[in-house]
Amino acid sequence: MSFSLAEVARVSHELWPLSGAEEWDAPGLISGDPARRVDSILLAVDVVSETVAEAITSGADLLLAHHPLLLRGVTSVAEDRYKGALLARLIRADCGLLAAHTNADVVEDGVSDVIASSLGLVDTRPITGGLVPGTGIGRVGRLPEPTTLGLLARRLAALIPPTATGVRVAGGYADTIQTVALCGGAGDSLLREPAVRSADVFITSDLRHHPASESREQSILAGVGPALIDVSHWASEWLWLDVAASALRQRLPGIRIEVSDVRTDPWDFAVTQ
Repeated sequence: MSFSLAEVARVSHELWPLSGAEEWDAPGLISGDPARRVDSILLAVDVVSETVAEAITSGADLLLAHHPLLLRGVTSVAEDRYKGALLARLIRADCGLLAAHTNADVVEDGVSDVIASSLGLVDTRPITGGLVPGTGIGRVGRLPEPTTLGLLARRLAALIPPTATGVRVAGGYADTIQTVALCGGAGDSLLREPAVRSADVFITSDLRHHPASESREQSILAGVGPALIDVSHWASEWLWLDVAASALRQRLPGIRIEVSDVRTDPWDFAVTQ
């Protein structure tokens, strides 16, 4: 079968409806001729020089990224600025660009669902509800059997691709864990949500000093509250790409769909003291 870029975008929006995106988000088709035929798609978390080069070198007709390249407003796409340079390279190579961001976070089998499933959580539900029942940002569920915080952190480290910053943990290694709240990508906005506060641990990315410290101090004062596990933003979302690729293959037979293994986490190494 043959599919145009417009048809591929339509399928993407059916799998990850744009109506589910946060107000501040900018998912959807970013560049490319809607009438152009698509024979090959490359999936990646980030639009950076390496993933653009991989898409072009592999002959992909579309780079489908989790993070929108133009999420923040720009006033120029001149090629002496990296966003303009990346767009120019894609356009010259006839490679379209499409993003599925928070609209792919909230759905069933979305970013957080994939992490929850990988950890074997049961009775999962969204932390905050979306427009459609069963959808929403983050997930909370329970492990079939209790474990310790240290063992859960090690299990998580084995699931996600390695990065320089690894897995950071706030809490006692031997603390008992059964209820798990999580949010793929940056999730410190959820630290005060009741579902997070009542969980044994909250797994997310990009935890800043003050929100993390305040959450732990409140937990110490109240005698209840989650331990914290902080992982790489890229690594937490990379797990979703294989699930997304499988969904696209079912809907777009005949199109070659591949997942980028390029590590786009921005940190290259860490020095421990």
